[in-house]
Amino acid sequence: MRAAHGFNAFVALSSRETGKFLRQKGRLFSALVRPALWLLVFAAGFQNVFGVAVIPPYESYIEYEVYLTPGLLCMVMLFNGMQSSLTMVYDREMGLMRLLLTAPLPRWYILFCKLLAGTLLSLLQVYSFLVICWLFEVDLPLLGPLTALPAFLLAALMLGSLGLLLSITVKQLENFAGMMNFVIFPMFFISPALYPLWKLEEAGAEVVFQIAQYNPFTYAVELVRFALYGQLNVQALAVVSAAFLVFFLLAVWGYDPQKGVVARRKS
Repeated sequence: MRAAHGFNAFVALSSRETGKFLRQKGRLFSALVRPALWLLVFAAGFQNVFGVAVIPPYESYIEYEVYLTPGLLCMVMLFNGMQSSLTMVYDREMGLMRLLLTAPLPRWYILFCKLLAGTLLSLLQVYSFLVICWLFEVDLPLLGPLTALPAFLLAALMLGSLGLLLSITVKQLENFAGMMNFVIFPMFFISPALYPLWKLEEAGAEVVFQIAQYNPFTYAVELVRFALYGQLNVQALAVVSAAFLVFFLLAVWGYDPQKGVVARRKS
């Protein structure tokens, strides 16, 4: 594979995904409205219903907003990663994926280009949501969006590769709702996105606490949370990196027409 051919393939796939995203104006709107509602409504409701003592040391609605923001940024990336898997299913049903995989380029590189294109869309949505946080005066570090860029990139790659892997098992577009219920929401709620995990352990929810320890989304949230303040969570970095590699390699294997899931379906 020549470098020029590889670059042209990346540009073509990125342009296609970006153009499709820009034509679907409601997609960006929904991607931003969802976390904005969580930020403005859920934070206030959490405080008013449960009281300050439930989530120390956050002594005000404003402080809890700051805690909530990294989890919502990861939620944006999680939903976009799953949305990218939906486009993969659509392309497969329309026959576009078959044509794409027959291109004279390594299969892993084509899938990686698809993954990078989805990651760029994730970053676009993340920084758009950060603008909303700034408009509502969420007290984030001034350089946080810059220091957290590598964390955003790695988290988006990990969640996108998970979506790529799941797209192998989703046979029809109608099954996407099931994936939402059994993948997205459990990953989001059983994580420190909404509340500190130590509060779960303290409250006696030991089973939920232990499940959260094996949730890769937990470490994506922690990686972003630390990175916004210019800090590095080594454990989160290691887990997210390892999860990205495992998910992506499994996705490459699954799309192999001779060895993976695609081959078993044909047989």
